[in-house]
Amino acid sequence: MKSNVSYLAAWLLAVGLAFGLAIASPNDSSVMGRLPAFMAQTLLRQPVTVPEGLPSDRTLALITFQRGQHAQVEGWIQGMNLRNDPSITWMRMPVVNDPGTLTGRSAVEDKLLKHYPADTERARLVPVFTDRASFVRSAGLNSIDQVYAVVVNRQGEVLARFEGQFDADKAQTLRETLQQQSF
Repeated sequence: MKSNVSYLAAWLLAVGLAFGLAIASPNDSSVMGRLPAFMAQTLLRQPVTVPEGLPSDRTLALITFQRGQHAQVEGWIQGMNLRNDPSITWMRMPVVNDPGTLTGRSAVEDKLLKHYPADTERARLVPVFTDRASFVRSAGLNSIDQVYAVVVNRQGEVLARFEGQFDADKAQTLRETLQQQSF
């Protein structure tokens, strides 16, 4: 009789432990990251509510943190033929430490406007004024030293993420993630 009680107790303990681990285990969005919610505007002054106001259910965001990362983003744009492929919704997202004032933000936007004179470029450029370190942590990124190509949905979940220079295999994975249907 005592051994049956011991087996039952051990079984209940194992079931309880398994249940606890299942609840505590990370889901895909906590592993991959989540884009923080914020209000922004394109360089054409079109308001964008991120993530629920993204232009598509799955959007490719090319995220930068430093001025010198422009060439790497261009590599992704050219490598994926983004300017000529209307099947992919994408945007540039430079993340800038918030200067804290409207004047400071305007100065940053003025520099970007000089660098991106074409309306087609300005329509896809959404500067994010925030704390870079908080953004990196929330989005599940590693550092501000890399460019990131990230597929994000309107719930803010990062569905795919690659860092660094363009790579054809990584680009293929991003394309496949962008084309998957949401349920």
